[in-house]
Amino acid sequence: MNKSIAVKNKIETKTLIKVAPFRQEIHKTNPHKHNNYFEIIYLSEGTGFHTIDQTVFSITTPTAFFIQKEQVHFWDITSKPKGFVVLLKKEFLQASLDYKLRDLLSQLSHFTCLKINEPQNIDALFQLLVSEKDFTVTEGLLKALLAKIIARSSPFSTSVSKSDTITLFQDFLKQTDNLHNSVAYYAQRLKISPQKLNAICRKTLQQSASEILAEHIIDEAKRQLLYSDNSVSEIAYNLNFSDSSYFIKYFKRYMGITPKAFREI
Repeated sequence: MNKSIAVKNKIETKTLIKVAPFRQEIHKTNPHKHNNYFEIIYLSEGTGFHTIDQTVFSITTPTAFFIQKEQVHFWDITSKPKGFVVLLKKEFLQASLDYKLRDLLSQLSHFTCLKINEPQNIDALFQLLVSEKDFTVTEGLLKALLAKIIARSSPFSTSVSKSDTITLFQDFLKQTDNLHNSVAYYAQRLKISPQKLNAICRKTLQQSASEILAEHIIDEAKRQLLYSDNSVSEIAYNLNFSDSSYFIKYFKRYMGITPKAFREI
């Protein structure tokens, strides 16, 4: 008889980010996964093992773990742990227009474990995030924290390497003045089939090519709606939509409101 993997949800439905101290009573857990958020776990104290998918990591503090949604992990901790946990939903990034924050998260999402070489101020930033409620301040603190983790760490074990295809695909998507709502368009530029591009994206980033593309299109649409005087029709044209009605339906599908309503918020 097959036993399904437990799915744990440690964040409230309407909460976009949650930062809390690592629970010191945690020692052994059963294999489980989280299917609606990205998890960052920072341990400043503790020993034992942390298994993520098929890889077993020896806990050597200070260290940071990065758990993708749908990844299976479990703990076997042999001494009292101390640290922090960040639970981050995709909607947090959708609400943020900070390019640098997205870039830092993208960099870290390709690692499973990082050894922190100089932990100075990292605990303090986590502590500030625990009690912060203001979205803008949270954005700034999170960006500072992630930048410090990257600057003061080294890969502890195998990192998930981005393929050249993914790097080129993301480079094309950064050319926001020439975005196209077509996976086939980018596949052609990469000289591979749309199916191949989609498979590579799912394997490397745990998202389909169309989901990655949609995020970039919606982000650029939001920026133009907020920071330009372009009409909805002009924005649709700038984003290479065949007509404005299709753009409006596309935007509403992902954001839940029309471009006009978003601009008026």
